[in-house]
Amino acid sequence: GGRGGPGRRAGLGAAMAAAPRWRERLFALYFVSHVPVTLLIDLQPLLPAGIHPPALAELLQWYTATFRDPLMLQPPEWFKAFMYCEAFLQLPFFPVAGYAFLKGGCKWIRTPAIIYSTHVATTLFAILAHILFHDFSKSEHSGPQTQRERLTLLSIYLPYLLIPLLILYTMLRNPHYNQADKRKRK
Repeated sequence: GGRGGPGRRAGLGAAMAAAPRWRERLFALYFVSHVPVTLLIDLQPLLPAGIHPPALAELLQWYTATFRDPLMLQPPEWFKAFMYCEAFLQLPFFPVAGYAFLKGGCKWIRTPAIIYSTHVATTLFAILAHILFHDFSKSEHSGPQTQRERLTLLSIYLPYLLIPLLILYTMLRNPHYNQADKRKRK
């Protein structure tokens, strides 16, 4: 089989089917790490003040001041809706997805992962557009004023768009997850 012979194509097919393992590890880390971040940081604006330990409230204050993210201190209603989705739809899914991707090869995760990644990518487009184009000059809490500050804040949120897009791409395009049932027809 020279360069493009059947042996090479078979090798590429096997490599393509095996390719998700590094991605599965990345996805597992993404989902497992999301649990404490969601519980300890992301959901703070939805809960009454004083529920979280002072150190966690201070961490949120430091983050919002450092990265000029007023969304986390005074979330608009549309952002709160996304936070409720994170609390009640995504949070229960994080350990399930973490398990599936840590174990590896779990084809049953395909449909839930497609739903999750599509949902999260959609919410992130709205958040990123808000960060890039909203006039924060009238915000009660300091938001990004310069293009550099907007891009810095954008860089905090961007992985939460890129990893779900990679999950979506993997679930749709990788042969391991995209194999149709090959049932014999009689």
